[in-house]
Amino acid sequence: MDKLRNISRNKIQGLVALLYNLHIPNFFKGKIYNGSTKKVCLPGLNCYSCPGAAGSCPIGSMQAVMGSKKYRFSYYVFGMMAFFGVMVARLICGFLCPMGLFQDLLNKIPTKKVSTKKLKPLRLIKYIILFSLILALGLVMRDRYEVIPPYFCKYICPQGIIQGAIPLAIKNPSLRLGLGKLFNLKLGILITTIMLSIIFYRPFCKWICPLGAFYSFFNKYSFYQMKVDENKCIDCGKCARVCKMDVDIRKNNAHLECIRCHECTKACPTKAISSSLLQRRENEKDKQILFTNSSRS
Repeated sequence: MDKLRNISRNKIQGLVALLYNLHIPNFFKGKIYNGSTKKVCLPGLNCYSCPGAAGSCPIGSMQAVMGSKKYRFSYYVFGMMAFFGVMVARLICGFLCPMGLFQDLLNKIPTKKVSTKKLKPLRLIKYIILFSLILALGLVMRDRYEVIPPYFCKYICPQGIIQGAIPLAIKNPSLRLGLGKLFNLKLGILITTIMLSIIFYRPFCKWICPLGAFYSFFNKYSFYQMKVDENKCIDCGKCARVCKMDVDIRKNNAHLECIRCHECTKACPTKAISSSLLQRRENEKDKQILFTNSSRS
């Protein structure tokens, strides 16, 4: 898995975004794909209403089923998300999310960049959204709806207007006539997100995205892990300075905000930082060997 550091991350992100939205002809037809694969949740944030979307957005799906009369609680949706979390956790944010790619490209626009280190308390917003607007609200409103209204998707998430509303409105004159206050609200959120993404690194991921909040809890326990070799590390601090997510991997190699983007790996002069899909399992095996040897002695 360390080979990821030698591959352009944007290329991987672009390929993934294309795979998420395979049904390109639907953009020209102005229709949403409704095939059988829409029953499958994609790992990253990708709007269900996107004409070319081949699968469902995990957050949208979770909102739709959480506490509804029809589903109560979807172990299928939660299970899919938990599976992705257990396997690679927030590597999904770093490599497999179209919204992450969108912000990364915006941040490449030449302009003065502003650090978010002094804005760390804003990280809590995404956890509040996850636990209140999505989980708690779904349970509070249970039995009132056949399908719970997707409040986050409807009122907050800018993905919907980028991938859904704008492409569909371009091809459907009748839909353009029906655009109103909600569209203007979401357009304002999108414009704000774009402006912030140019000067800040991934503001939506850092402060707003509940999917990133969900995956963050798996960073410590996923099979994919980052590792810092203390024997090689010279504490030069380059890894911390290059991290745009404001993480010092030397202090915590499974930090909630780490998106496993491998910028720290590239910056390390002694190659002390590594990663592996089986790193956690290998570490547990080493601990078991040490425990067995100590028991025998």
